[in-house]
Amino acid sequence: MEFTHFDEQGNARMVDVGEKEVTQREALAGGYIQLSEEAYQAVLGKKVKKGDVLTVAQVAGIMGVKRTAELIPMCHTLILTHVSLTFETEDETCRIRALCRVRCEGKTGVEMEALTGVSTALLTIYDMCKAIDRRMMIGEICLLEKSGGKSGVFRR
Repeated sequence: MEFTHFDEQGNARMVDVGEKEVTQREALAGGYIQLSEEAYQAVLGKKVKKGDVLTVAQVAGIMGVKRTAELIPMCHTLILTHVSLTFETEDETCRIRALCRVRCEGKTGVEMEALTGVSTALLTIYDMCKAIDRRMMIGEICLLEKSGGKSGVFRR
């Protein structure tokens, strides 16, 4: 396996995508945050003092997607055509799942953007709820699907 972010001398570099074809690229990432019953109910009931947690986290996640190239050193700046960030709640486990779907027409994929969106959204939930529950756990952040480009379709 070749590491494409290093040149022949081992120096870090941004991959040259100049010769690649422009294709429709899409990625879906997901992850969870585990909350205490008290924090979970406060989020759902919109009783957290800092505001509507899921709405703020949704906006934060979308903002994170748009700033990915500033945060991840070797990511290309992309012109995005679609970003959605949604949440699924699990009452029996007090978990909230964040799902981020990103699309662009470009020469490189949007996996890192989708993963950054999920991470930013979940970190925002943590930040807004930490006064209630410092034991929250964020995890299982992963790429669920991707399509477009030479490597084709991936589904976890």
